[in-house]
This record gives sequence, structure tokens and C-alpha cells, in this order.
Amino acid sequence: MKVSGFTFIRNAIKYDYPIREAILSILPLCDEVIVLVGNSEDGTRKLIESINDNRIKIYDSIWDDSLREGGSVLAAETNKAFSKISPDSDWAIYIQGDEVLHEHGYEAIRDAMVKYKDVKNIDGLLFNYRHFYGSYDYIGNSRRWYRKEIRIIKNDKSIVSYKDAQGFKKNGKKLHVKPVYAFMHHYGWVKPPKAMQAKQESFHKLWHNDDWVKENIVVTEEFDYSQIDSLAHFRGVHPVVMQERIAKQNWKFSFDPTKKKLPFFSRALHFVEDFTGWRFGEWKNYRIVK
Repeated sequence: MKVSGFTFIRNAIKYDYPIREAILSILPLCDEVIVLVGNSEDGTRKLIESINDNRIKIYDSIWDDSLREGGSVLAAETNKAFSKISPDSDWAIYIQGDEVLHEHGYEAIRDAMVKYKDVKNIDGLLFNYRHFYGSYDYIGNSRRWYRKEIRIIKNDKSIVSYKDAQGFKKNGKKLHVKPVYAFMHHYGWVKPPKAMQAKQESFHKLWHNDDWVKENIVVTEEFDYSQIDSLAHFRGVHPVVMQERIAKQNWKFSFDPTKKKLPFFSRALHFVEDFTGWRFGEWKNYRIVK
């Protein structure tokens, strides 16, 4: 069984993406990792090179910044990276620049890849998500955060990334997947407040025109993390590859999880989900095969 990893990144240092940790977190599962480095204004390429592993294959890419509708440039870069994996690979592990795979899931992932490698009606594997916010001590627990996503797919070029690269489709249809007890940690909302604000002002340009950005994104020196609706304390353990980064956190963020900023209906749905584990009206861009 051969496994490829693939990802894309641009301006990782400028916007404080944990791309190094992201790549390191999937390397133990991969025979190769394709890293597509976009036209950056910092030392992103040198950062990737510093990992110094011969399984990593770096390619340069020029982003089409005109692809603003729905963040479609992100799907375009994902598809570029996927197209470069070895043709004889069986599986492809996808990771974004602000995600880190927890090593506790390695065994379950390996077992699932072996078990379903030759099962034709399985297109991919589904991971659980933890979304961190403000600092490494809090996770988002409201309905705004997706709970699962596809991060391993078969090496089938009829599978493509779509919209803003959150998920995949095959011939325009949802993928058939098997859940795996593995956790992807999403750190996209954990950055120094200045870096988070800079990312917000830049990143929204991938979805909207300049007029929309001027009208809707407050220009300020630091991002205000306090406006979040609901968080919970994280009581678990972060991936090993994140420990050094976490130790260097140089800003403070605190939140009282008992004080939720949710309208009544959302509070009711939140209560039902906490009690039953069921999320009413949850949108899923995949089909779980029983």
C-alpha cells in the first residue's frame, strides 16, 4: 500500500500558519508529501525546506487571485497539489495549513486504509474535528463549527476539491466514506491577535471584492477574540508536534464558558446536541457507508 500526502500553503510565516507541524503530523503515514507553495511574501518555501525530509516534494504555484467567488482559489490549489501525487499511490491524505493530525489516530487510520483499500464503494475516510479558538485552551462548541470532514481520499482523479476546499466531490456527487476514530486539530483561529487581524483582512479577499471587505471587515491593529458565541475548555492533549509552538504562545486569552452568546433557539439546539449528540439540520458533504 502506498500513501501520498498533499497540501498547499502561501505566506505561512506572515500569517502564522502551523504548516510545518501540519506536514510533520502526516509524515509518519506517508511515502511522499506534495507541498504546493504559493507566491509568498515571506520565507514560506525555506520553512518547508527546513523540514529536511526526502519524502517531501515541493512545487511552486502562482495563485489566481481573480478566483474570489466562494474561495474557489483554495479548491484550485488543492486540486493542483492532488494532481501531482504519484500515480501508483492508493490513498491521498489531505491537510490544510492550519490543521494538525493527532498521532493518537495513526493506528486506526492505517487499519482503515488497509481494510478499505480495495473496497470499490469507499471513496474516502472521515475524521473528527476539534476547532481551537483564541488560544490552545479553548475549543469551539457551537453549531458554527463542522464536526467531521473528509481528509483521506482514494487516488481517483474523478475526485476533486470544490467550493473553498473544505471537502471533496466525485463526478459532482458526495463521496462515500467510512468514519475513522482520528482527530484533526484545527488551529486557524489561534494566532497572535495582530497576525489574526492581518489574516482576516487578507483572507476575506479570497471570497469577496474590495468594496465588501472595506464595508464588513473592521480595520484595527489586533483581532478581537471576545466576540465568539460559545467555547469550552479543552481538557485533552495536543499533538506532540504542536508542543513547541504552544509553549511559545505570547498572548493571553480567557473566556468564561458559562456565558454563551447564543439566541434562544440556538441555545435550545445546543442543549439537545449536548444531551443526545445529535445535531439538528447538520449539513454533510459526504455519505457514510454503514
